[in-house]
Amino acid sequence: MSFYNQRGVFLQLLRPSIVSPKEVRVSMQFALKEEGYDPVNRDVTFSLLDSTLREAVSHDGGVTFTINAHADMDADGDIDLQDKAVLVGLAKAYSKIINP
Repeated sequence: MSFYNQRGVFLQLLRPSIVSPKEVRVSMQFALKEEGYDPVNRDVTFSLLDSTLREAVSHDGGVTFTINAHADMDADGDIDLQDKAVLVGLAKAYSKIINP
């Protein structure tokens, strides 16, 4: 997140399980950043608000992903297949990055 944008997405490619070596897991954290001030240390502080976690899982090496979409990601007023498609697209794109 930058100084100008207070919203952020943190992505992490997780290790596959021992049972399924072709498994690809992508953890996604969506959050708002709040800036504060610590008067004791005279330092600027940052905290994450409204943080939500989602995890996309693929059992075929990243070709298809499953995810539970419980949020309106595209801000169209409803939770539907388009919200799931946005999250799956993000997971697919991130899983293709070899060295982030």
